[in-house]
Amino acid sequence: MTAVESRPAGVLAESPGHRPFGARVKAFVALTKPRVIELLLMTTVPVMFLAAEGVPDLWLVLATCIGGYLSAGGAGAYNMYIDRDIDALMDRTSQRPLVTGMVSPGECLVFATALTVGSTAWFWFLVNPLSAMLSLGASAFYVVVYTMILKRRTAQNIVWGGIAGCMPVFIGWSAVTNSVSWAALVLFLVIFFWTPPHYWPLSMKVKDDYERVGVPMLPVIAGNLVVARQIVLYSWVMVGVSLSLQPLGYTSWFYTVVAAVLGALWLKEAHALHGRARAGITGAKLKEMRLFHWSITYVSLLFAAVAVDPFLR
Repeated sequence: MTAVESRPAGVLAESPGHRPFGARVKAFVALTKPRVIELLLMTTVPVMFLAAEGVPDLWLVLATCIGGYLSAGGAGAYNMYIDRDIDALMDRTSQRPLVTGMVSPGECLVFATALTVGSTAWFWFLVNPLSAMLSLGASAFYVVVYTMILKRRTAQNIVWGGIAGCMPVFIGWSAVTNSVSWAALVLFLVIFFWTPPHYWPLSMKVKDDYERVGVPMLPVIAGNLVVARQIVLYSWVMVGVSLSLQPLGYTSWFYTVVAAVLGALWLKEAHALHGRARAGITGAKLKEMRLFHWSITYVSLLFAAVAVDPFLR
């Protein structure tokens, strides 16, 4: 019996065709992982302001956001198609559309392919070919390298798989300039080093889910103290990289001050988590989700500073 077939009886009592239209629409939207896309666009748009050294063409911003949503949505749908077996066994993903039967695997595959093809064409004709290729490359990396190769094989899955989540920085910059610069590379690296300490606290919270399905997230194969040490290490590198934009001549004092303050707050939270792990604290008292939630605030405010900085130079 496969993982999907082992779900509780009655979960697939109704076929997709018998579901209410509104619920079906919501299910297809859910396939695109909208909350993840919010984070991706949160890094894309500010970079466009930095690249334009002011307000970019607003139509270009809209076109880039639409293309980015379609591209990331297609990748998210492919991810759900590939992971539907383990999603059925994890509490965190047990209500995803393919698990509940709201969308069939065939429909999901067609939907994902349509979004990927459509987003590539959208970027190519309405933004520029470079952005189209970067977008397609990000999708391929997330689906093939992360989901199909790394996720179920190595505890470094989220480290290298996170490269796909860094690509919106390049896409935003290339949409404005039709090129990629050192500034874009710095911000790419900020997201690269941000991703593990952002996701590992969540993995610590739901590690029983990952252990149940045999996905070797770092918290599954290492103790909390090892994970917390890695979080501190990546956090220090991330903060250091974030402070390099002004020395390179791309930002002013404003961004640097914001990055320094946010970085100090991040490091305080990361070291606090490490301290609790070193003391042997487990369960709810470990408070690992504090860093997860703060990480979203951090990246939102940091990139807001990226967007504002051009107006203060």
